[in-house]
Amino acid sequence: MKPDRSTRSTRHAALALALVALGTLLAGCTTYVTTQVTAFSDWSGSDATRTYAFTRAPEQKNNLEQATYEQIVANELATHAFRQTDEHDARYLVALAYGMRSDTVTVSQPVYYYSPWPGPYYWGRPFDPWGPWGPYPASYVSQSYPVYTHLLGIRITDRASGKELYNVTARNTDEQSSLIAAMPYLARSAMSDFPLGNGSVRTVKLPIGATGGASNEIAAGGTAPPVPASDAKTVQ
Repeated sequence: MKPDRSTRSTRHAALALALVALGTLLAGCTTYVTTQVTAFSDWSGSDATRTYAFTRAPEQKNNLEQATYEQIVANELATHAFRQTDEHDARYLVALAYGMRSDTVTVSQPVYYYSPWPGPYYWGRPFDPWGPWGPYPASYVSQSYPVYTHLLGIRITDRASGKELYNVTARNTDEQSSLIAAMPYLARSAMSDFPLGNGSVRTVKLPIGATGGASNEIAAGGTAPPVPASDAKTVQ
């Protein structure tokens, strides 16, 4: 028996609803930003006053984006007794590296077709062994969407000797295409539990929003709102 036009319409409607549900699932509502942190350290931790200055590569000089990220990182350094000063008076030099990469992720989800025949006598039987979905096997719908990986590297060296003392990298991935929106989370995660041991790899979770985590936006004046350190959750 061939399904009539109303049956085909019902199937098409069910498929459309399934696609809408899939889109809602993928959009979701993320409550945490999860960042992977890797650190290499030769930090002694014996100094009481930690004076530092930012150092820039030639392409980073006179760069407003660089200056904005430096302010965000400076806010985090200040929570660990670092005090920014003139380069000639600084004990440490801090260099930043940052960037963003885009990728495409494809997700497949099953889509079922609802049986349009009324029960309980489906298919001439006293019951339908397939239940309300009918005898049709599940189909799969694939949906591709972009994701963005954001990265921040912080390198601390001794100004006098040039020796590298601390090198930490923070990386996270989400649907946000804005590096500036991700930077407060990257900076807080990178400096979480400073100084980490040499070769440490960990995952840091920070809540989103002003109710307890880093803001998604940079406040007026170019500074990022502080994030309470107690809100950072570290997953080994």
